[in-house]
Amino acid sequence: MTIVTKSVKFDAAHILTNHCGLCKNLHGHTYRVDVSVSADVPGEGDMVIDFKDLKRIATEVICDRFDHAFIYNSQSEGECEIAAVVEKHSMRTIALPFRSTAENLAGYFYGELKEKIPGLSCVKVWETADSSAEFRP
Repeated sequence: MTIVTKSVKFDAAHILTNHCGLCKNLHGHTYRVDVSVSADVPGEGDMVIDFKDLKRIATEVICDRFDHAFIYNSQSEGECEIAAVVEKHSMRTIALPFRSTAENLAGYFYGELKEKIPGLSCVKVWETADSSAEFRP
């Protein structure tokens, strides 16, 4: 089994409503998302997936949508109020039906990518340089 990984990055803001720490406040991250694909590679020179194709798909599905957006929980009244102000001023928002933790984003991105990338094995979301969450089915 061979596993290849491509990383893409985007910047976004979010809030973790009902969190007891500082992340309950509006803040942002430069997220790094590692997208891993696995397959049995039969011979020398064969590829699991072309890195260029993997980057293109990850960029279209994740970065083009989430970059420089306010990611908010559509189930949170407070976050929806903030999103309404952001949208009123023609700024980008992304509504998700869950808290925007790294754990939830990893699972969400996996779900968004699985039909587009055969052999998708893992999505890892880095919220900071030393903090990440990984989703594997």
